[in-house]
Amino acid sequence: MNLHYLIKEPKTILDKNPLLLLLHGYGSNEEDLFSFASELPQDHYVISVRAPYDLQPYGHAWYAIHFDADENKFSDNEQAKESVQLIAEFIDQIAQNYPIDLQNINLIGFSQGAILSYATALTYPEKIAKVVALSGYFNQDIVPEVIDASAISHLKFFISHGTVDQVIPVDWARKAKPALENLGLNVVYHEYPVGHGVAPQNFFDFKNWLIQNNNK
Repeated sequence: MNLHYLIKEPKTILDKNPLLLLLHGYGSNEEDLFSFASELPQDHYVISVRAPYDLQPYGHAWYAIHFDADENKFSDNEQAKESVQLIAEFIDQIAQNYPIDLQNINLIGFSQGAILSYATALTYPEKIAKVVALSGYFNQDIVPEVIDASAISHLKFFISHGTVDQVIPVDWARKAKPALENLGLNVVYHEYPVGHGVAPQNFFDFKNWLIQNNNK
């Protein structure tokens, strides 16, 4: 496997089970989102992957974030695109090792993981069914310049953000819904009165959304 991962196998075994692939945020690891794996739908494989770049003294990242003299942030978009490729390859590898329903592979990303989830779904729409993007934003610089509307028409997105997020401004997150709707996509957007994190109501809402949209 090209990425280290944790896995929770489904309690209800089908011929092929759907997959929830968890992508953590900058400076975290695969154990972070995996902590709520037991609360996710029981008929899904739940796999949490570790981002490829090691940070010091600990943690991992999908791509580097640089700061200039004025403390402006710059994302390493080339590294981000490479990580999108890694995620796509990982999906192919994991599907060879487990009986996964290839028509029902879903991404749950937090922060930098959410940014990568948008990009992976739009770059490799044939591999993805649904995206839950938590506390991230849509970076158009890491998605294909030309997107085939018919190839992505099946994709569904649940987007959420904290109104007092101190890491990624809520204004950035709000741009995702119209950008995706302009591509003809099905988008649900929620805000919660929290910072850079996942409120209990947020978790409840996206879990219900996943259940309601399963196999749709």
